[in-house]
Amino acid sequence: MKSTLSLLLALACAPALAAPPLDFEARAETLRQRIGVPGLAIAIVEDGKTTLARGFGVRQLGAPAAVDGDTLFPTGSTGKAITVAALATLVDDGKIKWDDKVTEHLPGFQMYDPWVTREITIRDLLTHRSGLGYGAGDLLFVPRSKLSRAETVHRVRFLEPATSFRSTYAYSNLMYVVAGQLIEQVSGKTWEEYTREHVLRPAGMTVSTTHNEDNFATANRAYPHARMNGGLRGAGDQVRLDERDDLGRNAAPAGGIASSANDLARWLHTLLGAGATPEGKRVFSAATHEQMWTPSMPMPTGPMPPELKLIESKLSSYGLGWDLMDYRGARMIWHGGAVFGFGTAVVLLPEQNVGFAIAINSEDGELVRGLMYELADHYLGKPQADWPATFQAYKAKKVKQGLELVKAKQAKPVKSTPSLPPASLVGTYADPWYGKLAITQDKKGLRVDFTSTQRMAGRLEHWQYDTWITRFDDQALEPAYLSFAFDKDGKVGGIKLAPVSPIADFSWDYADLNFTPIKTTE
Repeated sequence: MKSTLSLLLALACAPALAAPPLDFEARAETLRQRIGVPGLAIAIVEDGKTTLARGFGVRQLGAPAAVDGDTLFPTGSTGKAITVAALATLVDDGKIKWDDKVTEHLPGFQMYDPWVTREITIRDLLTHRSGLGYGAGDLLFVPRSKLSRAETVHRVRFLEPATSFRSTYAYSNLMYVVAGQLIEQVSGKTWEEYTREHVLRPAGMTVSTTHNEDNFATANRAYPHARMNGGLRGAGDQVRLDERDDLGRNAAPAGGIASSANDLARWLHTLLGAGATPEGKRVFSAATHEQMWTPSMPMPTGPMPPELKLIESKLSSYGLGWDLMDYRGARMIWHGGAVFGFGTAVVLLPEQNVGFAIAINSEDGELVRGLMYELADHYLGKPQADWPATFQAYKAKKVKQGLELVKAKQAKPVKSTPSLPPASLVGTYADPWYGKLAITQDKKGLRVDFTSTQRMAGRLEHWQYDTWITRFDDQALEPAYLSFAFDKDGKVGGIKLAPVSPIADFSWDYADLNFTPIKTTE
């Protein structure tokens, strides 16, 4: 009886299945083609072995070069965990502690509130609880930037909080930029150099890059794609984007790593090994690894729509660079990543000793999330559901709703004239954290230029009342409404902004901007 019970307990604790799903590679390729994703890379690690690390499809539309296990994909915010790992090596070396005050290592750093400036710790930077709003300050590097990392960190002090300190979860790329600057200050090396030398290469990630130029110099790399011509981003035909129109490199610590299926497998091994590679080499200690996966900040767990009810978490928290959640009774540790033209997920099921990573060179996240939950169900021994089809239908519904909202708004601008002639709007305006906005006039009308961002300029057309709409030269940029307010003398007193698209990514944080005219000396 005792031996039977021991056997049953051992089976209960073991991975549900110890190999990828039957015919998984053929299914992944079928799904890639069905959804229209140009290229796909997948890595799976189980019980200390890499059971899959390969590519599917092509690196770019219109060219035959295939994706393989070494093809580089920008991995977006999944890189936050690698920035945390870089900090972990500094903790292991005794140079910092997770709960050190940020100002101990960045003496000039300031938040808007002096008390928060004094109290904010390294752990706070990594757990989305600084009090800033969701995605606040992302326009300092979205879609591009002229700013250095140091200047970006300096501008944090001008961002007003949305909530009290440590009270509310609100995703913040900007705090990871601060963390990257802190790594440079403590180590004497840039985030790019330090992360490559102390995390990527020790983990055996031999082709992964921290510099865009290293990525661009690698022939075996994927190119970005998106759907642009269907009325809003995410709808229409797949087209290749300009890979050099990447997010500002000032924000690289928040998501600037490019990696491959083979290298992501090495990363999964290191994570499942509590900081040790398969060869036994320590990248970071088990103690710092434990901190990464310890809940630090509760996350909202609101109800999911009926078709996604199965993935609704009962408990969800953020660790250090990781989402910590339950899925169908099991612990799931994961993070998603999305940069222009790419999507990624890195997922771990610690009790099953399984990890997998999925990367695509398009913005069709339904394939990433669909495969993610299909693999999770397999390794947890749950009944299989067609998650890719579910997510595909859900996205189609959201895009349809978005198109209807955009159509309704754009079909019914009120017939009106602006309070002032266009020439009266010409001038230079400033927002405390973003910087300057320039409005000029030529023979064709008004132009607007967001001067902290390369090539974020275009026509400004009247919409209704005193609201104007941007027609950016770069059509990949999210358009914005600019609403002008006037002072008692009938001059422009301020400009408030809002995204045109009702489903614009949160990083287009136009609503956080408040431009006022720069006074000129007469």
